[in-house]
Amino acid sequence: MLPRIISSRFLSPAALLAAQGCSPPITAAAKAAQIYFPNSRMTSSSWAGAGKSQDELMLKDECILVDEHDNIRGHANKHSCHRFVPEQPQGQLHRAFSVFLFDESNRLLIQQRAKDKITFPSVWTNTCCSHPLFGQQPEEVDKPEQVADATVPGIKHAAVRKLQHELGIPPQQLPLSSFRFLTRLHYCAADTHTWGPQAEWGEHEVDYVLFIRAPVTLAPNPEEVDGVRYVTPKELQEMMHPSSGLLWSPWFRIIAEKWLQTWWADLEGVLKGGHQDLGTVHHIL
Repeated sequence: MLPRIISSRFLSPAALLAAQGCSPPITAAAKAAQIYFPNSRMTSSSWAGAGKSQDELMLKDECILVDEHDNIRGHANKHSCHRFVPEQPQGQLHRAFSVFLFDESNRLLIQQRAKDKITFPSVWTNTCCSHPLFGQQPEEVDKPEQVADATVPGIKHAAVRKLQHELGIPPQQLPLSSFRFLTRLHYCAADTHTWGPQAEWGEHEVDYVLFIRAPVTLAPNPEEVDGVRYVTPKELQEMMHPSSGLLWSPWFRIIAEKWLQTWWADLEGVLKGGHQDLGTVHHIL
């Protein structure tokens, strides 16, 4: 039997808590910037996305462009990165992250993306999926040595920012030291379900996978999230069976089919630093 949906559109935060059981040429300016943009002017002192529409965020937020080996190439807004059009049929490859948050019973928190999302609306996915951004304070652009030693403070700061924005989780409940960076995957997926076989929107990302276990309070943002659930491995397997009729994000399906079962079965080991593959970008195209 599938677990009951906890919909952020119909439950107050208090009730919800109670119910919880290849790219075009980069611009000359981008080429001129140093690899971590040390000479580039910061575009903002902090993220100011709260209350903005999906369209506004698409134009405002600056993603970090990378090559297939995760080397930084520049930055571009989300609209440009996610457009699959003749001049850039696979959008622009950029950094992303996927958070898998577990409760104290080792249940995974998953979400259903809002129906008004531009890419992959209404699909189920992991706890939070988004992008580190250029021009933020705290800094969200990680250096190679920060990836190599698994600290990735920029990715973690971005994760905390979006967990608050999408799910209303207070930052103090998400200490950076509690996140574990496991690996990266490079994938590309046009959103043909929403936009048809000639879809002009999609994702092309180097995705950083983060695990965290923490007791959190939830107040989902209906602009971002239609529903949330905590699930066991068995419940997730039932939800992902074709007979359920549920849609899933391509990045979550890749992670679920390739790694999640092993990682989840040894969650204690993962949280102690096990199962890390820091030097590999897994190309799953």
